[in-house]
Amino acid sequence: MGKPSAGTAYVVLRTVGELLVTAGIVVLLFVGYALYVTDLTAANRQRSANNELDQAFSASPMERRRPQLTVGKPFARLYVPAFGQDYQFAVVEGVDREQLATGPGHYPHSARPGEPGNFAVAGHRVGKGAPFRRVDELRSCDAIVVETNSDFLVYRVLPMADERATWEAHQRKDPRCARVPVLSGEYRQVVGRKIVEPDRADAVAAVPYQPKSALPIAQQNALLTLTTSHPEYGNSQRMIIHAVLTDQVGKRGKAGYPTLLRQIGGR
Repeated sequence: MGKPSAGTAYVVLRTVGELLVTAGIVVLLFVGYALYVTDLTAANRQRSANNELDQAFSASPMERRRPQLTVGKPFARLYVPAFGQDYQFAVVEGVDREQLATGPGHYPHSARPGEPGNFAVAGHRVGKGAPFRRVDELRSCDAIVVETNSDFLVYRVLPMADERATWEAHQRKDPRCARVPVLSGEYRQVVGRKIVEPDRADAVAAVPYQPKSALPIAQQNALLTLTTSHPEYGNSQRMIIHAVLTDQVGKRGKAGYPTLLRQIGGR
């Protein structure tokens, strides 16, 4: 049998090329469709969760008991002023696939909002509403606000690793940073942003990166930790944002987030 002719080889290569291009287009269409559908589904689920929160938050002060946290149910609302006044997401209990399809999810064994310890929340960067798509834009001292049935809790992003040595000068220049400390001791590894391996579950420990810490609860900092995938369109690592509680504002009358935003100002 003779060797294939040049014409035959060309036809084979052309056919293979066309199949690869077609396969690539199909994959891109599938990814686009999947992201669109999950975003649409998440938006509907968020709408329902926010309606549920509105009902719970509208209760009279005497009825605002400490909520029972139930997996899949919303119990708090998350705002980031740096992302615009319209940025808000209901936070549900749980971090499994089902819960994160609604929006940000609270790690069940982490602290509650405002309490000593580590209030830890996970969220997607791509698809399913992508609530944490822009967390890489957060800078030190940026506010992250958590609304509960009784309070607005203002957390501010901790100093970045390369800012710690000159933090006092930074505080003098930016009044928002006045109550944002450089953490030390058992908290020395806790900075504003970290990229870690996927198995670093200790990032959401009561004292981050110190899962065996015996520090009494009364001596623990009240932290907020956000976790998401990294890089944005990958899942090989995790991006961690750490913030510290600086203000707690009780709800009064009909004063809501816009009023608080004017008080804390800007980012």
